[in-house]
Amino acid sequence: MKVRVEADGGSRGNPGPAGYGAVVWSADRTTLLAEAKSAIGRATNNVAEYRGLIAGLEEAAGVGATEVEVYLDSKLLVEQMAGRWRVKHPDLAPLHQQAKDIARKFDRVTYAWIPRAENSHADRLANEAMDAAAGITGSPAEIEVPEVTETRSATTEVVTNPAGWTGAVGAPTRLLLLRHGQTELSVQRRYSGRGNPALTDLGARQAEAAAQYLGVKGGIAAVVSSPLRRAHDTASAAAGQLGLDVVVDDDLIETDFGAWEGLTFGEAAERDPELHRSWLRDTSVPPPGGESFDAVAARVRSAQQRIIAEHSGQTVLVVSHVTPIKTLLRVALDAGPAILYRLHLDLASLSIAEFYPDGAASVRLVNQTAYL
Repeated sequence: MKVRVEADGGSRGNPGPAGYGAVVWSADRTTLLAEAKSAIGRATNNVAEYRGLIAGLEEAAGVGATEVEVYLDSKLLVEQMAGRWRVKHPDLAPLHQQAKDIARKFDRVTYAWIPRAENSHADRLANEAMDAAAGITGSPAEIEVPEVTETRSATTEVVTNPAGWTGAVGAPTRLLLLRHGQTELSVQRRYSGRGNPALTDLGARQAEAAAQYLGVKGGIAAVVSSPLRRAHDTASAAAGQLGLDVVVDDDLIETDFGAWEGLTFGEAAERDPELHRSWLRDTSVPPPGGESFDAVAARVRSAQQRIIAEHSGQTVLVVSHVTPIKTLLRVALDAGPAILYRLHLDLASLSIAEFYPDGAASVRLVNQTAYL
């Protein structure tokens, strides 16, 4: 699939409060496929622009692109990425290399310069991110943009959802939903709920691969994890890359499978045939001595509400298990319980759900594993 990426970044002061924006369009620029923006603290214009390019390439990979046309209003980035100019500044060299590494995943990538007026969507997102980096809050009518030395236009557009057609308003809280890495029970395909197995060597490598990917992606304000070791160790790897602490939320723990803990599907079905059949059909039915999926949903919703209340408008990495992550995706989709049986989540996979202040939500990604 061929897509068009537009990206931008900037700082108020150069260096100063910085942010980036990136947009992925269909090749004919009629359909918006994805967008990203993030405040990145204090940085230069060029660093922010590279971060925007990296985000745009990652979003293109996330939608399954094979060919990418990149359009930037930075002549420097276009010439450096095309290989015609050398990268001399030490702050830009690692970012340039990251962008090249991501670009190698595609069959073909081209770079072209466009005037800022033709890069307005990414420019708007970058300005919103810079506002966030500068601590500017409130509705557009309440925002007074300070004078800055960097000649970048300010925006007063209302923030909408990625596709802009559902009517959702406000800056969403983005939850990056990361499943833990492999354990011995997952290798054996056994029910693994409240048991506390460690990551296998492969599981540790999966956690590290996800951590490196998220570290490059950046823009994450907090890392929240299930208390179980397999999730906490996965979260700790990412937190180390991001320079953050891991916050434990007990409500993100996996389902209590009761007497079925450690059994295979077939062993549980043989042990309690009628109950097992009922459990597969009805989310209110718990395993013997365990917890129903409805009970899981209630506590996961509580965790979701706490995370959003504490990190409104920010990006939060949530590291958990199959059922809690499926539940959060179900909430974002406003779907019925049957979706729990139809979603597949690989070990160490990443999904993304966004929740807006007006109650709207969207799912941006499900089961990404390209970084493994």
